[in-house]
Amino acid sequence: MENKKKPKYKIGDTVVITIYGTVGKVTNVKWLDGLYVYEINKGQGLYLESSLMPLDEYEGKLLEKEHIDIEYKFFFGDLVQVKGYGSDLFKIVGFRTEIWRYKEDSWEDVIYELSRIKDGEWLEAGEEELTLIADAESADIFIKKFGLLLNTDKKTLPAPENKKQTSSNRKSEKEELRKKSMKQSLIDSMLDIYNDYRILYLWFGDEEYAHVMKVILRKLAVIVNDGKSHV
Repeated sequence: MENKKKPKYKIGDTVVITIYGTVGKVTNVKWLDGLYVYEINKGQGLYLESSLMPLDEYEGKLLEKEHIDIEYKFFFGDLVQVKGYGSDLFKIVGFRTEIWRYKEDSWEDVIYELSRIKDGEWLEAGEEELTLIADAESADIFIKKFGLLLNTDKKTLPAPENKKQTSSNRKSEKEELRKKSMKQSLIDSMLDIYNDYRILYLWFGDEEYAHVMKVILRKLAVIVNDGKSHV
């Protein structure tokens, strides 16, 4: 059996990757083809002993590591509205951070990936374009309560004229009663949502809740005026 020499570095040692000038810790040591190779900071790459040096022996220039703290305003499952898309509701299905670095400038952009509730249309938007309507925990409940409201923007096709006058007035009356019942049910549902968000606003004072209340009042105005907005 071949007698292996001891590795120069052990797990936990702080070393410099000389080809990059970066500092890291040894997180694994492997024996491959007669040579020791080292994993640094649990990375995927492996380094030979010749490409590493103890930190206290290194005389070259160290490259500083940049630490960036990103504060995300929205998270998976949050329900939002997007600037330019009216009262359409979107659910956040993903997000990413784009880091921009130039010689004299730098910034980070957070991009959110969204799915529109009513048809699943995919959209990307920046943080400044979004308004929170409900967090992930209450999103599904909000959608169920708010579901009928999503259809209020759809135009109702006019009923075809009866060529025959044999249709009884009773049928017309039933249809009218059905429409009134649906209208009242929609109004009641929206009032329930309004009251829920009014309580949340009184408790927490969050302006996002006040925004939802305003949206509901505008929708109610449209319904009460039979689709004619006076805003």
